[in-house]
Amino acid sequence: MASKGLEDIVKQISELSVKDLAALVKKLEEEFGVSAAIAAAPAAAVSAGQPAAAAPAEEKSEYKVTLKESGANKMQVIKALRTVVQGLSIVEAKEKVENAPVVIAEAAPKEDAQKIKEELEKAGAKVELS
Repeated sequence: MASKGLEDIVKQISELSVKDLAALVKKLEEEFGVSAAIAAAPAAAVSAGQPAAAAPAEEKSEYKVTLKESGANKMQVIKALRTVVQGLSIVEAKEKVENAPVVIAEAAPKEDAQKIKEELEKAGAKVELS
């Protein structure tokens, strides 16, 4: 069972805006020298005991989707963003568009990542898959 202090911290975090939460994550990453991104070792190299360089290049199945630039028509990009990201409020979408570059999806399946990119680019945004 978590202590009362931890429960209070979790409650405070749950009340943060998306912008403040992103700033908190960045501050924690800097403070502790860690990254919130998930690191994955190639399965072939781990199972075979071979160095990663010897593993054959495999096509990625998950992508990080980054909104690089919102473009000239921000309203269209906000609408498109709300279409492709479930449960995103108009305020959250506006903050993401205004604070570009920003990560839209951290580990999106290939098809979803391509759909997000396509929709946002149709609205005039510049999007990067990595």
